Amino acid sequence: MEEQVLETWAIHNRIHLYLLNAIPEEDLPATPTGKGRSVYALFAHIHNVRLMWLKSAAPELLAGVEKIEPTPIGAKSDLKAALEASGNAVAELLRRELQPGGKVKGFKPHAVGFLGYLISHESHHRGQIEWALKQSGKPLPDSIAYGLWEWGTR
Repeated sequence: MEEQVLETWAIHNRIHLYLLNAIPEEDLPATPTGKGRSVYALFAHIHNVRLMWLKSAAPELLAGVEKIEPTPIGAKSDLKAALEASGNAVAELLRRELQPGGKVKGFKPHAVGFLGYLISHESHHRGQIEWALKQSGKPLPDSIAYGLWEWGTR
């Protein structure tokens, strides 16, 4: 079961990277109808919330992982590196806490619930990213939009 949980997290994180890779760098400033968080800021938020949980539950896993400021808009490569690093740190946290009796400090009820929380939260923002692109006239190609649901190949 532990391996399946960790694989689920890894797939989820790869889907973020798949989406990010498909977005042209010049589209990172896109916002829904000119308001709200930009695509770049939404990716930064996903990363930064991971760091918030890591700081609370396992601060030693933050070594070498830095917060991303939502503005000014930086490079896509910075977002990619950040999501990879925070994704790996969360995977290590899950690995530790999936042991019998393990709990993520500051989160109830348990580590698998924490995984569900993270996936739910981050997927909500992934939807906002798609919406921001669509509203700004830069929708994802259908192959990418549908590709986000291909968990068996990501």
